[in-house]
Order: sequence, then C-alpha cells, then structure tokens
Amino acid sequence: MKASELRNFTNEELNQKLKDLRMELFNLRFQAITGQLANPKRIQAVKRDIARIKTILRERELAAKRQEGR
Repeated sequence: MKASELRNFTNEELNQKLKDLRMELFNLRFQAITGQLANPKRIQAVKRDIARIKTILRERELAAKRQEGR
C-alpha cells in the first residue's frame, strides 16, 4: 500500500491496519518456519507497510505537538 493512500486514513483506521498487519506478519513468519509459505516476498512487503504506517502516525504526532506549541 502506498503512503499517499495511507495518509487518507484516520488514526484509528491506521492503528487497526497496523494491528492487522502485525498479525499477518506473525502468521507469515509461522508459515515460513513450517515450510508452508507460498510467497516469501510478502514478508518484506508487510514489514514495509508496517513501517509506513508507523511513520505516518509519528508524523501526525509531531505535527500535533507543533500545533500545541504555537
């Protein structure tokens, strides 16, 4: 998922998406260990999506702090 698409989500939606992606990553890792993983590149894609969401949430947090300071 692209960052521009994620920026249209609310914080609650991003947190839910983050939770879902973490669960998916857990399941993918489990499949990799048991030899059932069909697409190994999906692990990398999920990790990047998690990082994108965390980055957007952090940007919003910092922007909110800057607004409070003014």
